[in-house]
Amino acid sequence: MSVYKIIELVGTSTESWEHAARTVVEKASKSLRDLRIAEVVEQDLVIEGGAVQAYRVKLKVSFKYEDHT
Repeated sequence: MSVYKIIELVGTSTESWEHAARTVVEKASKSLRDLRIAEVVEQDLVIEGGAVQAYRVKLKVSFKYEDHT
């Protein structure tokens, strides 16, 4: 029997939404173990002076919950 925790994380990139999502997963994997699924919840853009400055992605990331009690 397994239990998973879900958290929301936001990643940004000047390149693309895909790169922003990849950044979230790569950074999260450094401090969270056993990542399972990442679901895109929201995508948006940062616009300045009529030009896209950054892509932002909000992800729900799940990982295996380990109870150490």
